[in-house]
Amino acid sequence: MVATDAHRPKVWGKRVPPRLKNFTGRDDLLEGLRDKLSTAVTAVLPHALHGMGGVGKTQIAVEYAYRYQSEYDLVWWVSADRPELINASLAALAPYLGLEGVKAQGIDDAANTVLNALRTGEPFERWLVIFDNAHQPDEVNDLIPHGSGHVIITSRNQEWQDAADTISVDVFTRRESVEFLRKRVPKGMTDAEAGRLAQELGDLPLALEQAGAMQALVGMSVDEYLALLEKQMMVVLDIHKPREYPRSMTAAWRLSVSQLGEQLPEAVDLLRCCAFFGSEPIPREVFRRGSPVPGDRLSRVLDDPILHSRAIRLIGNLALAKIDAGRRTLQVHRLIQSLLRAELSKEDQEYFRHTVHLLLESAAPDDPDVEGNWPRYSELIAHVTAASLETCQIPEVRAFANKSIRYLHRAGDWKTASTFADRFIERWTTDSGADDPDVIFARRHLGNVLRELGRFSEAYENDKDALEIARRVLGPDDPRTLMLANQFAADLRAQGDFVGALRQDEDTLHRYEHVYGHNASQTLRMVNNLALDVGLVSRYFDARELQLKAYDGLKTTKGVTAVSLLIAWNNLARLVRLCGDYAAACDLGEDAYDYAVGELGADHVRTLHIAKDRAIALRRHGDYDLALEIAESVYERCLRLLGEDQPDTLAAAMNLVNILRTTGSITTAFSLARGTMDLYARVYGEDHPYTHGCVGNLALLHRVRGDALTASRLNEKSLARLDAKLTRDHHYSLTLATNLANDQAVLGNLDQARTLCQDTLDRARVVLGEEHPLALGNAANLVGIMRRQGDDEGAETLAGTTFETYDRLLGVHHPDTIVAKEIRPLDFDFDPPPM
Repeated sequence: MVATDAHRPKVWGKRVPPRLKNFTGRDDLLEGLRDKLSTAVTAVLPHALHGMGGVGKTQIAVEYAYRYQSEYDLVWWVSADRPELINASLAALAPYLGLEGVKAQGIDDAANTVLNALRTGEPFERWLVIFDNAHQPDEVNDLIPHGSGHVIITSRNQEWQDAADTISVDVFTRRESVEFLRKRVPKGMTDAEAGRLAQELGDLPLALEQAGAMQALVGMSVDEYLALLEKQMMVVLDIHKPREYPRSMTAAWRLSVSQLGEQLPEAVDLLRCCAFFGSEPIPREVFRRGSPVPGDRLSRVLDDPILHSRAIRLIGNLALAKIDAGRRTLQVHRLIQSLLRAELSKEDQEYFRHTVHLLLESAAPDDPDVEGNWPRYSELIAHVTAASLETCQIPEVRAFANKSIRYLHRAGDWKTASTFADRFIERWTTDSGADDPDVIFARRHLGNVLRELGRFSEAYENDKDALEIARRVLGPDDPRTLMLANQFAADLRAQGDFVGALRQDEDTLHRYEHVYGHNASQTLRMVNNLALDVGLVSRYFDARELQLKAYDGLKTTKGVTAVSLLIAWNNLARLVRLCGDYAAACDLGEDAYDYAVGELGADHVRTLHIAKDRAIALRRHGDYDLALEIAESVYERCLRLLGEDQPDTLAAAMNLVNILRTTGSITTAFSLARGTMDLYARVYGEDHPYTHGCVGNLALLHRVRGDALTASRLNEKSLARLDAKLTRDHHYSLTLATNLANDQAVLGNLDQARTLCQDTLDRARVVLGEEHPLALGNAANLVGIMRRQGDDEGAETLAGTTFETYDRLLGVHHPDTIVAKEIRPLDFDFDPPPM
């Protein structure tokens, strides 16, 4: 949230815990931390606070944030004990930095933009980010924003001594213990009594907090408390207790829980239930009235609002949990959670864990695709791993688990989505078998995530197997089977099997029409996919008609999301361009881009798709300056947000290569093309049509650099592979054949060049149309070859019709028209479309 007090930071994270009103001492430690952080601006080192559980590491970080808040413009809190959720905490900061939020660009991308803004000091140079309870340094290091601000890390892991400058936090000094207890219990405790109590509790802050809270609540004397504590310590010696728990802490905790049970027995079971959530704040809404719980143990305290409120208040008063009334959450210290779990029988542990499963499921919104539901999913996701959700076999709970994967996928946190999916699939397959519908659906989500990550081969194998099982178990027309069939076509496209993808989607569309009807949004999105397939086999005019149907239908269908509409809109603009109408493609692209920026933001992946295709249309239309400006911006954003080997970044890089070559930046284009081609081979495979198309772009640059021989060899090899995979009668093959003919002409092999150019011209006219730019380009190139061979009559005849068509379709001032009339070779490049 944005702070309103002039002395507070402009941005104060809403997850920064409340300041401990009884915070005591630690002045030397806090000053030492401040000194280390001040030198860190130069050393650019993160800082770690460590110590055994209960010594107050987190409270020191909290106190530091409040005590020195005037020195910062921004203070942000990250719960780091679940590494897979750190990105989400960072991403939530994006809007406060003037950046696009999660809804616009996804969790991973938003987190990356936040880290970049912190590292560069824009818009705030004075910032403090606290990573609370981090584990392994290698889980956090890549997410630490080195820059002009400060980072505090709290951790129990001593390995941080080798990774950061550190401050060691120990138990209270005796003076601090006495001071703390006198604050906590202002009446009825002398310094001497406080000292005796502190000695028995080993000066452990968390134990002292337990003891002070209990005495303050019930008015118990120190002697009475110590007598009870001694009895509890004897009990602790006789029970199995993990070694890392201090005996005094265990005894103090047992006394507090015993007191809770005396005052309100139902509150003890509510507290035990909290032990099986994560250590992050638990939304009070999870415990709402009517929540489904097994048996009667928790029913009364959940169904009776008066009893429920009293239970929460008592738990807070006994310092067994932190109650945040403003945020409507409660949070149990991880050490107390561990102690609570350790005291329970195996049967009781299973009971409370299962109860948490039901509570999480009941609190989850229905549709994870609806962005308005994302904040609640974000709160619940933090507890999924701690609750071992994968162990539950209840269908409703498993449905929530699958919704969690879907939310993470839609929110752009693909790595965490993959982790969750793997965990659920592994356990569910063991418990229920590979044919279980929940396993099948989880694999469907996994396939989508793997494809987003560019792990195409893994997605293909996963989806192929899952689809076969779904058809056998659920039937070919089950909605879940249809979803898998739909995405398997995307896997086929990613494998370069465009014909197979077309056949798959044709069959799936018929089934969608049968199940949902011709005009349902599900069917229209399927038409959109089929149009993509038809375009990938070079039937651009047929694809354009299909795409127009999908776009018009989605535009007028109620409830269609902006993302779905924009996908269809941009695909239409792309197909209009591929049909050769560059001006119309520019107009469509500009309209779609303006709408996307307004609805999704400039950094949303769909907005970047549209911007990239708009740059291509502008380049084809001859507006090189604007095309270059957009291409550079899109590539920079993709590189920053998605990484260099993500498919969208690769497509943006190749788009930039082509406009750089067109505008004469040959050296820069050549360097980028070589690196991008290697990445295409790694991500898509060496024999994917996109890889061969990129080889063609690199070959073109070789010739422009004066090495026509290398260009011809590269083009010959890739053309042969494309012929085998797609046939010669495909746009990609014809593009390379056009450039190879020009290679041969430059090398002086005019007969070979003429034969190849004539064949390409004839095929292009049939495949793409008589007036398609590729056909016109080959006609213009053939004019030049014929003139070089002395066939002036044939050249003049062909030039007349060709140049007239250029004037009519592209205009006399279009760069291609000028090049054609100057009898210079027209080359064509490859722009990879989406999967």
